[in-house]
Amino acid sequence: MDSYKQEITAIAARLVVEEGLDFGAAKRRAAKQLGAGQRGGLPDNQELELAVEEYIAIFCADTQPEELQALRELGLSWMQRLERFRPHIAGAVWHGTATRHTDIYLQLFCDDSKAAEIALIDLGIRFEARSVPGFQGGMVDALSVHVRCPALQENIGLHLLVYDLDDLRGALQPDTRGRSPRGNTDALRRLVENGAL
Repeated sequence: MDSYKQEITAIAARLVVEEGLDFGAAKRRAAKQLGAGQRGGLPDNQELELAVEEYIAIFCADTQPEELQALRELGLSWMQRLERFRPHIAGAVWHGTATRHTDIYLQLFCDDSKAAEIALIDLGIRFEARSVPGFQGGMVDALSVHVRCPALQENIGLHLLVYDLDDLRGALQPDTRGRSPRGNTDALRRLVENGAL
């Protein structure tokens, strides 16, 4: 990796950990800080994820495990509430690189795409609905709420991405590092009980 790309990667990793930016936004902001355009020279997501892991090991090793555990416990409580929608957790909370600034991403696999919205309305939960790119490239509905995390004494962004039930078949293919890209309620419960990073 050339030095310019390394510098962007380092800045982007800091932005992900310290400000909770997603990878794309962190890379763009890092490039802008260095006065670069948005084309070429940006790290791929795997390079950035390795840099995030390194940043956490150096600067957050004393606080990050507790923060990750709190976010996983919060995610698990929501997965249990939404169990009928076959929830799977993804992203930094699942992969172990989350900090108190990280949002929780749950993927719901539904027979009826509006059922999750109706469930939130029935529970009296206010949410913002929008469309975002899904893991297969197409647009999916995202229902975003802010929930209180008692362990961190902060509000955390919780994003429920709504997929068709048929999408679950291809959802568990390993990523480039051989890891499952998402986990169901039982898988997250095991991580929480073991305190695994």
